[in-house]
Amino acid sequence: MFSRISSGVAIAFLATAITCSPVTSTSRDKQSIARPDIQPFPHNAGRARPFSPSRNATCHVAAQDSGADDSAAILSAFQECKNGGTIVLDADYTIGTALDLTFLDGVDIALSGSITFTNDIDYWTANAFRYDFQNSMTFWKIGGKDVNIYGGGVGLIDGNGQAWWDAFAANNSLLRPIALVVDGLEGGSITGLRMINSPNWFNLIANSSDILVSDMVLEAKSANSNPVKNSDGWDTYRSEYVVIQNSVIDNTDDCVSFKPNSTNIVVQGLVCNGSHGISVGSLGQYVEQYDIVENVYIYNNSMSNASDAARIKVWPGVHSELEPVLSGGGGSGYVKNVTYERYESNNNDWAIEVNQCYGQSNTTLCELYPSNMTISDIYFIDMWGTTSSKHDPKVGTLVCSSPEQCFNFHAKNISITSPTGKSEWICANFDTSDLEGFNCVADV
Repeated sequence: MFSRISSGVAIAFLATAITCSPVTSTSRDKQSIARPDIQPFPHNAGRARPFSPSRNATCHVAAQDSGADDSAAILSAFQECKNGGTIVLDADYTIGTALDLTFLDGVDIALSGSITFTNDIDYWTANAFRYDFQNSMTFWKIGGKDVNIYGGGVGLIDGNGQAWWDAFAANNSLLRPIALVVDGLEGGSITGLRMINSPNWFNLIANSSDILVSDMVLEAKSANSNPVKNSDGWDTYRSEYVVIQNSVIDNTDDCVSFKPNSTNIVVQGLVCNGSHGISVGSLGQYVEQYDIVENVYIYNNSMSNASDAARIKVWPGVHSELEPVLSGGGGSGYVKNVTYERYESNNNDWAIEVNQCYGQSNTTLCELYPSNMTISDIYFIDMWGTTSSKHDPKVGTLVCSSPEQCFNFHAKNISITSPTGKSEWICANFDTSDLEGFNCVADV
């Protein structure tokens, strides 16, 4: 068993890991970085990482000056080195054209420079790649087989999000791009990058398998009173055998979120701040769709200044409205075998939240239309720390639609207190007999 890590210790570890990456040049525009050998540790997602052979060609991308669009040169390099090559991005690049890079086979992407997306909202809203799920869209998408994206601790992806947050403040139906989408990737890694100011989610891992994410730094900060919106660190969707580890995230929405059909996932060694937690869901959003999240292990993480530390959120059994770009309910499926173990909570509103009425404040409606999503075999083990004063003396809320939809909940060694030193839990509509040490109360 690993010892508890404080957020300060975890940040120091990450900085050391990134600083020691093999940067081999003295000038930024000539930097060359080697692919790091990073492995899942201490846990993998259930099977070993696929072997990734050395590359046989190199394509260097020259950047234009004055922020001109480098998309054509980037696309040309990817096409030239798409089979067994390394694409070197060691300068400051601007992307102003949507890029579909899902045709790669055995490719390394060495980013020691920076990529900044233009803030041409009219262009991107008309030309970004779109996904039906939650009205998602992206500037670019990367996929294929055996692709490694690495930054050696110096590579930067800048989503240029301020213009989007300002526009969203005036029009809350505006759809905004995701900074990086991995789509249809079989085997690969994303390591050693810094990502800042994504207009929407930072990362979406979709339709992919055998992915390692490690040694990342994500930060979203607004320069004015218009807030950062929907800045999820990572969302997984229709993906399996994914490990996300050893990273620092400072954002305003889910640190990690497991969207529909995410299975065999490990999240370990993250330091999250200001988020909505490490979250299962939301699920059951779309009628006639069957959502699954199964075999998820969340180990040795810390969460600070968030709405939740551990969170499971599913929609009720009938369509409901949350906000103009997010509504739903009535879908079905299940959440099964999810473990939160060794989890530090610092000033979070809830240490644990289980919600089968996501997106709906009308509790009567949720009682009439219980969620179609089953939640079972859930484990909370070795959680410690504090909550904020928001719900004092309550520290967590676990409210299910009905006992038929929630069962086999377990908790052990939970040491969470409110600022007044008390520890009350809201528990409803499930068997609480295996929640060791919980003082369950009614929601009053």
